[in-house]
Amino acid sequence: MLYLITRKRSKIPYIRAINRICLALLLLVTWHQANAQEKIIFTPQWTAQAQFAGYYVAQEKGFYKEAGLSVEIVHPSLTQPAMNRIQNNESHATTLQLCQAMEIVDGGIELVNILQTSMNNAMVIVSRRGVDPLTQKGERIGIWSAGFGQLAICMSKKEHLDYKWIPFASNVNLFVAGAIDATLAMSYNEYYQLVQTGLPVNEKSVYRFCDHGYNVQEDGLYVTREYYNKHRAEAKKFAQASRKGWEWAAAHPEETLDIVMKYVQESHLITNRVLQKLMLEEVLRLQVDRESGKREFRLRPDMVKRASDLMLECKMLKHQVTYDQLIAK
Repeated sequence: MLYLITRKRSKIPYIRAINRICLALLLLVTWHQANAQEKIIFTPQWTAQAQFAGYYVAQEKGFYKEAGLSVEIVHPSLTQPAMNRIQNNESHATTLQLCQAMEIVDGGIELVNILQTSMNNAMVIVSRRGVDPLTQKGERIGIWSAGFGQLAICMSKKEHLDYKWIPFASNVNLFVAGAIDATLAMSYNEYYQLVQTGLPVNEKSVYRFCDHGYNVQEDGLYVTREYYNKHRAEAKKFAQASRKGWEWAAAHPEETLDIVMKYVQESHLITNRVLQKLMLEEVLRLQVDRESGKREFRLRPDMVKRASDLMLECKMLKHQVTYDQLIAK
């Protein structure tokens, strides 16, 4: 009897050890599940620059990681645009101007807006001749070969300007060389490039779309409807962390600029800190809604309708694209 008791007692440390091992394994599995990071490949619509500062901040400051996401930022190339990567399932999210997104949806690819960063339109036309671009009927106007000019095409039709559109790749060389009479530009990008060339640019020669009834929102964060339906939680976390990145950027512009320059330099792009600083300031300004005076991060139903009506009228859409079609639910 004594022998049996001794044997039973000798098993207690062994059982306790097994229990500790099982508990440790359970805790390890639980920790792994809690900390498992969902992979998202994000491709903005253009090369590295301050236009995408909030996303770089969210990456560098660990906001994506805190949300349980593993985000890889892959910039597009001339041979592989962002939407090609999305369609080939090589990327999960991209940024698009509202008019671009509507054109793509009208073409049969369902997209979902999970975060809207732009609240105002940045497009301008700059004339070489120091005159109002609306007086340059039938003249040669530069337009991006990669897209982005849907609103300008609509405006030229409505205003009966009969512009001759001359495609350019990514800079202001055609304009500087005198090969075109005026050019489309973004107020945060090509406009400042033109100013830096030393060419005379005055307000008389600049047509700002936002001041003439064409204030349509631009950059938003999009995923396909199929991806959103399968990865709703991850998409929402990505949007929330990205918004946090933009809010941090607005509060810490100089540190944000350091982060932007890191991405620019890694991509071996020709630019400078002054230009990127001007771009960041303008992008952040455009994020503030004119009516509320706040950085709202939302797609406005009235702007969706305005853009859709305009593009339908100018035969750039075959069907009405609605707010309900675009918004994440």
